[in-house]
Amino acid sequence: MSGTESDVIFWNGKRVLVTGHTGFKGSWLSLWLQQMGAEVCGYALDPPTKPNLFEAASVGRGMKSAICDVRDLARLQQEVKAFHPEIVFHLAAQPLVRQSYEDPSGTFETNVTGTANVLEAVRGCESVRAVVVITSDKCYENKEWIWAYRENDRLGGYDPYSSSKACAELVVASYRNSFFSPKHYQQHGVALATARAGNVIGGGDWAQDRLVPDIMRAFMAGQVLKVRNPMAVRPWQHVLEPLRGYLLLAERLHQDGARFAEAWNFGPEYSDAQTVQWIVEKLANSWSASARWEVDGAEHPHEARTLKLDWTKASEELGWRPELRLEAALQLTSEWYRAFQDKEEMRAVTCRQIEQYRALVGESEQK
Repeated sequence: MSGTESDVIFWNGKRVLVTGHTGFKGSWLSLWLQQMGAEVCGYALDPPTKPNLFEAASVGRGMKSAICDVRDLARLQQEVKAFHPEIVFHLAAQPLVRQSYEDPSGTFETNVTGTANVLEAVRGCESVRAVVVITSDKCYENKEWIWAYRENDRLGGYDPYSSSKACAELVVASYRNSFFSPKHYQQHGVALATARAGNVIGGGDWAQDRLVPDIMRAFMAGQVLKVRNPMAVRPWQHVLEPLRGYLLLAERLHQDGARFAEAWNFGPEYSDAQTVQWIVEKLANSWSASARWEVDGAEHPHEARTLKLDWTKASEELGWRPELRLEAALQLTSEWYRAFQDKEEMRAVTCRQIEQYRALVGESEQK
């Protein structure tokens, strides 16, 4: 039996809560879970952009949905108890570095207090067995070095967003030590882990001040793209790559208790850590001969120039490794936006890309 077949068997009928299900990652994850037969409930604010993947792909059609704020502890506790999930994925967040400069207080409230609220709601719900809290590769203290960051490297954060994700990691560690200790797993029955991924790309992302959405907006409108930091290096990966890691981690937490209750990196192949300029030129070439870009010379807030993730631990202990190389990821992304522009049925397009990716993983596992 291939891993993809066993995944379907595991997830079929599982009750899964996804916070942030109206966002980019949350929408892809919710659709994937629906495809595998899980009973999914989402808890999030309204979609953050117009257009958005949640509405474009009719994600809400196959799940329960509570449009609420993770900062509202009482409502969160109420919804979690009513749904009594077995597995929780916490993705609800303020996800943008530049917005964190504009609203630092709101960023910390959502990303730090919101995380504590989710864990507090879990603490009062006896049905929960596994929790995966999604933070960020930016939770590390960035030293601008060429080496990839490992899970035991120091946490930090120059900007409010990065700092808030480091703080969220500390919140999780505190709850794990205080209430969900692996040593006392038999008493509480909850396995709690965090997941850190790179810069995800893929169809359906419309966030402001994020590279691929900025590229697609400009190219689709026939405008010249303005690029802030063309030589910045990031660990780019298709959104389905870390999502597979989150799913696999949740399975292990559910099946093996507290053995995997710690922090995990899910990054791309190391050669796929490319510059912003490389990404822009690849997408411009695949989009049209008329696609144009230029460097934006205006003053901008600080952003890290170099960031890479070491995923050795996930490979050796979870059996996870990236399967989709960056050029193929960019091709899938471009195809999604082209289909959206052509007014295709985007739930079918998105589900088809998930199936294509799962087939790729299945072929790799059989080699």
